[in-house]
Amino acid sequence: MASDTISVLGAGSWGTALAIRLATRQDTLLWGHEPDVMSRLAAERENSKFLPAIKFPDRLQIEADLAAAVHASRDLLIVVPSHAFREVIKNIAGHLRDDSRIAWATKGLEYGSGKFMSDVLDEELGTKYPAAVVSGPTFALEVARGLPTALTVASTNPDFANDMAARLHGDVMRVYTSDDMTGVQLGGTVKNVLAIASGITDGLQLGANSRAALITRGLAEIIRLGDAMGARRETLMGLAGVGDLILTCTDDLSRNRRLGLALGRGTALKVAVEEIGQVVEGINTAREVVQLAREYHVDMPISEQVYHVLHEGLSPRDAVHNLLSRDIRPESAG
Repeated sequence: MASDTISVLGAGSWGTALAIRLATRQDTLLWGHEPDVMSRLAAERENSKFLPAIKFPDRLQIEADLAAAVHASRDLLIVVPSHAFREVIKNIAGHLRDDSRIAWATKGLEYGSGKFMSDVLDEELGTKYPAAVVSGPTFALEVARGLPTALTVASTNPDFANDMAARLHGDVMRVYTSDDMTGVQLGGTVKNVLAIASGITDGLQLGANSRAALITRGLAEIIRLGDAMGARRETLMGLAGVGDLILTCTDDLSRNRRLGLALGRGTALKVAVEEIGQVVEGINTAREVVQLAREYHVDMPISEQVYHVLHEGLSPRDAVHNLLSRDIRPESAG
């Protein structure tokens, strides 16, 4: 592998899609935690489970050994579900190079602690290694197919932000940089909860008016929490905020939206999750977002109702009633 190799850790749909895109321009290693799955990917040269019929570029190589994947590249891109992020960081800690730099495209909060992935990284590794988050309105299937996409790379280290942006930037990928890691992570987190709400309204056949109102008021919730946590409003009005929110709330490629649709149509939560067959980040995130809102004394009524539906058995129709029956107030007040 050449010196500019990048290693992608996580071989689900999103990790594989990013690895495919990266490998169109540079040597790329893809690691996953299941050896038999990695053997199949290497033999078939595609991820037939998540991205069928999309062949791997020649410069994408499969690596089943985590230590080898970490040693091979200065830059690592971690793309695992939020609940697995800390474990992956712990597992790579002993294999990092002195010049390692760590980026992630994981969205969400750590279950149980409500911490951003940047906080988890700092707890496990300190601040020795430059860190960056990759986010924005993206579906793995469209990225893997090479459809036009825009992303944001956020880091407090401008050199790393620019280098990661350059790796991802290409003919079909437009990449922007930011130093607002809080805002970029927050936007990519809360939108999953709101996408479940959007799916619920459509599953209940409440119409386009309801969906538009929910997205708009959902954005207000993100901005209120962002203000309290020190995020910049322009970040939340950008790709990682409103862009990702619109995408996830309006297209059925979104797992979170599909979960909401199923719940709105009367499907039990457990059955809906089994039918989707992949991690639905918004389920655990709803609990953590509501806890954050309470901690920062921020009013987030839509997120609260999603939490009650997912974790306390409230019916979707009663959740909608609760939102509609709230007191009249100025729009700016929430």
